[in-house]
Amino acid sequence: MDGPSVQLYSVRDAFAADPDETLRRLAAIGFGSVEPYGVVENVEALRAGLAAHGLSAPTAHAALVGKELDAVFAAARELGIEVVIEPMIPAAQWQNSADIVAAAEALNAAAKVAAGYGVRVGYHNHWWELESRIDGRSALEVFADRLDPEVVLEVDAYWAAAGGEDAPALLRRLAERVCAIHVKDGSLAVDASGQVPAGQGRVPLADVLAAAPEALRVVEFDRHEDVFGGIAESFAYLAGVGK
Repeated sequence: MDGPSVQLYSVRDAFAADPDETLRRLAAIGFGSVEPYGVVENVEALRAGLAAHGLSAPTAHAALVGKELDAVFAAARELGIEVVIEPMIPAAQWQNSADIVAAAEALNAAAKVAAGYGVRVGYHNHWWELESRIDGRSALEVFADRLDPEVVLEVDAYWAAAGGEDAPALLRRLAERVCAIHVKDGSLAVDASGQVPAGQGRVPLADVLAAAPEALRVVEFDRHEDVFGGIAESFAYLAGVGK
């Protein structure tokens, strides 16, 4: 596993205003990689900024289900992105087995297109995929069972815990399916209020990280007043736990 990454959605306002300066600040904190969002929309800024600041982008978020896929995967290939992750399938589509199977089939189909570009496909959870239960199991795990082997998961530990799941146990069950973890902490409020730097909130992050030692660590904030400061503190936390 490489050093930690950071989801650029965390600094979306700064990135929209000045992508080069935003990437410079993240590199100065110590990050060697970032997780972009909107790879097609941001491909020019990322092409220039990643190279200028010695950054890589092993993973990225981009909407896949129901979208034009070739442009996404072509941009990913150009930027050296290895895994393109669907950031969200709405909560209404996780309430019954038929919809969950349809979601898995959509990502399996996207993965076949991605393979032609040398790229893989993944999925990132929110709380609702864990809160929804199908025959006593989380909807996320029912979904994972229907994914082709090459499709991976990025588990957001904060949202998993907010959905009522034991996040370390979930990671152990999903095992090799997990390629990355969103490292995020806070009050577990589903409106993203009260998020704090890693290790300062209610998410059992030490146990989360131990449960998936090979997964890429991706720092993320949905909301934080001093986001660059919070990201720096989270980076330091990860350095302190040796990952």
